[in-house]
Amino acid sequence: MTIYDLKPKFQALLRPTVNFLAQKNITPNQVTMFAMLLSILVGLIIAYTQGAKWILLFVPLFMFLRMALNAIDGLLAKEHDMKTKRGAMFNEMSDVIADVALFLPFALIVGINPVYVVLFAVVGVFNEMAGVVAQTLNGERRYDGPMGKSDRVFVLGFISLLLGLGVEAGLWVDALFIVATLLAVLSTYNRAMRGSK
Repeated sequence: MTIYDLKPKFQALLRPTVNFLAQKNITPNQVTMFAMLLSILVGLIIAYTQGAKWILLFVPLFMFLRMALNAIDGLLAKEHDMKTKRGAMFNEMSDVIADVALFLPFALIVGINPVYVVLFAVVGVFNEMAGVVAQTLNGERRYDGPMGKSDRVFVLGFISLLLGLGVEAGLWVDALFIVATLLAVLSTYNRAMRGSK
């Protein structure tokens, strides 16, 4: 079970927006590029301010926006005949770049052990790689949980919200990163095993 399982209902809510963008000749790659650049910008602000409360309070909202943009580019590609191999490659690469750009700056926040943040980000890359490799083996992209991309984004948004509200960083943040990383390892194993059958 993973937050990704909610994707069909989320997509249904976004479909009117997707149809509007298609009418305006907005391409999936443009949406993907916008989401990636915005993620890098938010990550740079977090790094520069070392986790100022105002930007951390914005992170959960941004994470929701990013998930929406990720769903929108996929719907544009699939439902409006804009699917290309180059677009698929760019989509996968940009997602990983955006994740790393958003996650690693948390290592600079006072009170958070940077080792756990880096491990969380690295395992996340492995997790997505396992899903993509499965697709090359049997044609099916794996999204197995329990800690996929949407779940990792939720964890980071939750941590950001509490820090933004003034909760002091400490062992609770490290514990969340450790647990999330271990669950991401399990997710990677699940994707690798089920994707290589």
